[in-house]
Amino acid sequence: MDFQLPYCFFFFLLLLLPFSTNGQTYRNISLGSSLTAGSDNLSWTSPSGDFSFGFQQVGDAGYLLAIWFNKIPERTMVWSANRNDLVQGGSRVQLTADGELILNDQSGRQIWIRPQSGGSGTAYAAMLDSGNFVVASQAGANLWQSFDEPTDTLLPTQNLNSGAQLIAPYLENKNYSEGRYKFILQADGNLILYTTHYPLTTSNFAYWSTQDSIGSGYRVVFNQSGYMYLVAQNGTMLNSVFSNSVSMQNFYLRATIDYDGVYVLQHASHIKLPHSCSC
Repeated sequence: MDFQLPYCFFFFLLLLLPFSTNGQTYRNISLGSSLTAGSDNLSWTSPSGDFSFGFQQVGDAGYLLAIWFNKIPERTMVWSANRNDLVQGGSRVQLTADGELILNDQSGRQIWIRPQSGGSGTAYAAMLDSGNFVVASQAGANLWQSFDEPTDTLLPTQNLNSGAQLIAPYLENKNYSEGRYKFILQADGNLILYTTHYPLTTSNFAYWSTQDSIGSGYRVVFNQSGYMYLVAQNGTMLNSVFSNSVSMQNFYLRATIDYDGVYVLQHASHIKLPHSCSC
């Protein structure tokens, strides 16, 4: 079954330098490495330079530990940690000697840690060219990855698994904390868009859903060709969520829930062009 989502997804394409999607090159981040908010704007960058992991300033309010597109002026964020609680200058993220990725505020108080089960077996971390930040073992197994904890965005090769969700930001480019729209693949297999009410973690009503996937929906796949679809556990495609014919070889692509639920398609050469649609 094919369908279009009503004003829910923002698809963002940026025409930049071509980059390879066949395999991943690693630039390892060693145990003991750290970054400090407001300190020379240093970050951990993927081998191609397409993505960076570090602190991004949000106006005068503070900093978010985030991943962003590194080769565009807007440095658009695609993931963030602890998004409801900005940190201040002097806060630090460290890959500790024990293998834990820890975010401490300026007073040294721990406010976020991954993997939550502990860092036993961690050998290094890496910012990948896919936009995925991983904490990995010596054998290369991912002990934790940002792709498993999306905020408001999916990137090509990133899946949305059963029970996972995207939550829109509260305000565009001003307040990245959790907002009023939620996109979730429920445990029953139904792919749903909810509005929320106070507290914002409480679902209000569904304004779109797949319905016919109840009992069989297993994973939302976003592939390198720009197609997004819902599959069953055996890999059978149940619903086509979105299709796009633009190659990742020439474009950056992301899918995100905008703060107001508007569905927009944009593409540009280095900057956003005023070409969009709302439906």
